[in-house]
Amino acid sequence: MTELVTSGNLTTVTEFLFSVFPHLPEGGVLFFILLLLTYGFIVTGNLMIFIVVQLDRALHTPMYFFISVLSFLEIWYTTTTIPKMLSSLISEHKTISVAGCLLQMYFFHSLGITEGCVLTAMAIDRYVAICRPLRYATIMTPRLCTQLAAGSCVCGFLLVLPEIVWIATLPFCGSNQIRQIFCDFTPMLSLACTDTSLAVIVDAIHAGEIVASFLAIALSYIRIIVVILGMPSAEGRRKAFSTCAAHLAVFLLFFGSVAVMYLRFSATYSVFWDTAIAITFVILAPFLNPIIYSLRNKDMKDALGRLFCRRRRASGVGDRSRGWIHRFLTCS
Repeated sequence: MTELVTSGNLTTVTEFLFSVFPHLPEGGVLFFILLLLTYGFIVTGNLMIFIVVQLDRALHTPMYFFISVLSFLEIWYTTTTIPKMLSSLISEHKTISVAGCLLQMYFFHSLGITEGCVLTAMAIDRYVAICRPLRYATIMTPRLCTQLAAGSCVCGFLLVLPEIVWIATLPFCGSNQIRQIFCDFTPMLSLACTDTSLAVIVDAIHAGEIVASFLAIALSYIRIIVVILGMPSAEGRRKAFSTCAAHLAVFLLFFGSVAVMYLRFSATYSVFWDTAIAITFVILAPFLNPIIYSLRNKDMKDALGRLFCRRRRASGVGDRSRGWIHRFLTCS
C-alpha cells in the first residue's frame, strides 16, 4: 500500500513504487535467487581482490592499488541498489520513501562518478607505464596514487550533491510509480509536479563529466596502442596488450552503458530497454570485474595461490590440498 498525504487539492507523495518488478506469481522468487547469487559473487569477488592486494607485497604497485580501490567501490556501488531490488522482488510492498530514494540516488551516482574518476586514473597509470617507462617510478609515486584516489572520491561525492539538494526541494504529487529498477534522476523528475526545466542544464553538466572522462581515457589508450604497435619485440607487444586489455574491457563496459543511459538527452527508450541498460552497469559490470581482474590475471592468480598456501600451511593442511588449489588457480 503506497502512502499519500492529501493537502488541499493536491495529493503529496511520501513514497515511490517500483512498478517494473514482477509479482511473486510472475517469477519474482526466481529472479530473487539469481540476483542474490550474483550479488554474493560481486561482494565476495571484489572483497577477495581488495584483501589480496593489501596482503601481497608483490601487488603493492600503482596498477593494483587502483584495482583494489575500484573493487572496494564496486562493493558499495552495488550495495546502494541491489539489496533494495532483492527486497522488491519478494515483498508485496515494492516501495521506497522519498528520503530513501534521494539517499539511494546520491550514493549510487557519487560512487559511480568516483569509479569513473578511478578508471581515468588507471588509464593515466597505464599511459605512464607504457609510454614513459623510464620515469614511471618517479611519476606514479604512492603519494600521487593516494592523491588521485582521494581526489576521485571528493569529486564523486561533491559533484552530484547540488542536484540532490535541488531535487529534495521539489514537490511530488499524483503518480508515484518509478519505471526503473532503482531511483534515478529522470524517472524521479518526471513525477515532480512543478517546472523541472533546470534539469536540462544539470544533464548537460553530467554529459560534460562523462564525455571528459571518456575522452581522457580513450586518448590515453589510443596513445598506448600506438606505442605498443611500435614495439620491436612481439613478446613485448603481447605483454603490453594483455596488461591493458582488462582495463580496456572494464572501461568499454562501464562507460558504454553509462553513455547510452545518460547521454540520450531528449531520446526515450521503452521500459524494457531502460531496464536492460540499467542492469548492464548496475549488475553486469560489477559482476564481470572480479572475473576480469582475478581469474584472467596471472599476477592476481599467483597472489591468490600464495595467500591460500600460507593459510593452509598455517592450519596444518597437507601439500596435496595446496597443490589442488594451485592447479585450480593456474588453470582458471
